[in-house]
Amino acid sequence: MDTATRMKWDRAARNFDLMSSKGPEWRWAPVKRRFFARMRPEGQILFLALGTGLDIPMFRSGCNITAIDISPRMLERAQPRIAAYDGELTGQVMDVNEMSFADDSFDQVFTSCTFCSVPDPIAGLEALRRVLKSGGELHMFEHTGSHIFPFNLMMTALSPLARRVGPETDRDTVANVRAAGFRVTEVENVFLDMVKVIHAVNP
Repeated sequence: MDTATRMKWDRAARNFDLMSSKGPEWRWAPVKRRFFARMRPEGQILFLALGTGLDIPMFRSGCNITAIDISPRMLERAQPRIAAYDGELTGQVMDVNEMSFADDSFDQVFTSCTFCSVPDPIAGLEALRRVLKSGGELHMFEHTGSHIFPFNLMMTALSPLARRVGPETDRDTVANVRAAGFRVTEVENVFLDMVKVIHAVNP
């Protein structure tokens, strides 16, 4: 397991809800509800980086979801939300690059503000592709870098500092999804080109 990444998010767990549960979650809640409405109750779903479970109230009810996170402390704080979910939801401590799931285990994979933080994003996406069935769906709500001046320069300059405490700010996540072997089917810019919904298929 990537112990440096685990320790970073363990340290962030105590104040994570305070920093993330108000402004960001309220702002993106309508988009996220539409996003998570794509969850299919008849399939097996993997949710990557559950954190403290702030997204759980927006999950579609009645689904069978396996959620993983690299941080034990994050998952400890998520337990009340896991227990309240109207469906089957389990949380496991796991590094995306060391997942114990068999190949072709899941019909859908969902991520939410995750791949700005995975240290090697292409390797992480390739790991997700391994456990996703052929024809399975990848759905991502992600903060990304920008191609718009001056935001592109600002986000590139900020990224080395930001990665010390949390996410990087200049990732080209759409390109990374393609580099990992997925076929991108739709990209929706939610806020300028810095917050995106990405839909892809494992060919």
